[in-house]
Amino acid sequence: MKIAIIGAGNMGGAVASGIAATLPDVAITVSNPSACKLERLRSKFPSIETTVSNVEAASGASVIILAVKPWILPGVVDELRETIERDGPAVVSMAGGIGLDDLDAFMGAGCNPAIFYVIPNTAAAIGESMTFMAHRRGNAEQVTDVARLFGACGKVSVVEERMVNAGMVTASCGIAFAMRYMRAMEQGAVELGLRPSEARKAVIQTMKGAASLLEATGVHPEDAIDAVTTAGGLTIKGLNAMETGGLPAAVVAGMRAAMPE
Repeated sequence: MKIAIIGAGNMGGAVASGIAATLPDVAITVSNPSACKLERLRSKFPSIETTVSNVEAASGASVIILAVKPWILPGVVDELRETIERDGPAVVSMAGGIGLDDLDAFMGAGCNPAIFYVIPNTAAAIGESMTFMAHRRGNAEQVTDVARLFGACGKVSVVEERMVNAGMVTASCGIAFAMRYMRAMEQGAVELGLRPSEARKAVIQTMKGAASLLEATGVHPEDAIDAVTTAGGLTIKGLNAMETGGLPAAVVAGMRAAMPE
């Protein structure tokens, strides 16, 4: 299978890296106006073909992944329309907030490929993304192919389109939210006396352990919290102080603010 990734920025580069590291049978061509980003990608994965021409990258591809900013997307689709009409690839957009109706409108009358709205996160680069995916006109083979590509980058959830944006806030924006919490934990650890390097190591391992524990046991987070809080203990004092400081409400408010209108 040949695929094209249009855009070698943070998300395009992460997805290209995740696929190249896991699926050697997939021929990847990446296009980007900046040659330096392409060179960095090729230095890590020599099997990836690169070009500054979007049309050249997309020609003959069975899947075209559009990894460009939302305001750039209409121009890129216009540039590729003739190629899409000729080759009939599945077209995947990773532009947040741009739904399938919008993508169809960009295609214009007479251009009706299988289209996908797919939102991964930057952990795709190391095979640990959480990706949400919806589609229109995709046949069984195309859905399987696109799910396989993003499955190489982590876990994939195929959902109704109305759920993709909620998934984006939870998993794509959410990776930044989690890192902001981790940064706050680091700051607290340093204030309490740990060296910065020790604090970062401890926070990373603690977050990894918490996630792995929930995944391995299937328990609800609140049940896992109960397991480490004792009456009159230190953990419950810390949790209550965080509640008083507004942590849960701030998280929910942040997620609501990030949701596209």
